[in-house]
Amino acid sequence: MIPYPQIDPVALSMGPLSIHWYGLMYVVGLAAAWWLGRRRAHRLGLTHDDIGDLIFYGAVGIILGGRLGYVLFYGLDQLAADPLWLFRLWEGGMSFHGGLAGVLVAAWWFARRHRLAFLQLTDFIAPLVPIGLGAGRLGNFINHELPGRVSDVPWAMVFPSMMGLGSQPRHPSALYEFALEGVVLFVVLWWVSARPRRRGTVSGLFLVLYGVFRFAVEFARLPDPQLGFIAFDWLTMGQLLSLPMMVAGLLLLIAPQRRGPIDAVASTGRPST
Repeated sequence: MIPYPQIDPVALSMGPLSIHWYGLMYVVGLAAAWWLGRRRAHRLGLTHDDIGDLIFYGAVGIILGGRLGYVLFYGLDQLAADPLWLFRLWEGGMSFHGGLAGVLVAAWWFARRHRLAFLQLTDFIAPLVPIGLGAGRLGNFINHELPGRVSDVPWAMVFPSMMGLGSQPRHPSALYEFALEGVVLFVVLWWVSARPRRRGTVSGLFLVLYGVFRFAVEFARLPDPQLGFIAFDWLTMGQLLSLPMMVAGLLLLIAPQRRGPIDAVASTGRPST
């Protein structure tokens, strides 16, 4: 058993203002996406200012989509009891799958404005995302969120007493997600996208790998207490929402789109069509 690290979820306090590590992780993820995007902006013929706009639209999509997704997938009863809860973001409650939907809407809007193919842009965006996902999972861990199921593995942890989970050691499931969704997903997507690929390949790989990683880790993670298991005494909402991702990703990888254009970088720095 490994002791749960004693890290104050509040990174900085200035009078009545408190800055939480979880919020800072959003900044880390967006900053990393901005920096990495600028390095590859020439592939789409975009300027550094265009990348700044793309990250801004993506941030709006993450916040609005993530919150609405959480409310729709996990909190309808709480919304019915307290409609203003929808706007109290500081109380927590964000959904990756909702945030993904928000980012896809933002990408569609940006692609239209810049006359880019939608999959061409999502292939560009996909490798920029995992650092933010990993940072967010670290934020969950520091914030005492996403507790795991009881386990006797050597690295199991006793979660803080404030969570009301007792003294049984549990899987540090947020760290599993940090390693898979953050580190592994970034390494694979960055490596695959380093060479020209048929349009939709990188996007499809992102959807499949994230879906598989999330589906697997849910077996080590406690289901959301307000929902419990959705079906079969083992299926969670996270797994249910990941299934369409895996199907969509497989379709992108095997569908006729694979025979479409290869997004290569020409000598001018602009993508060939």
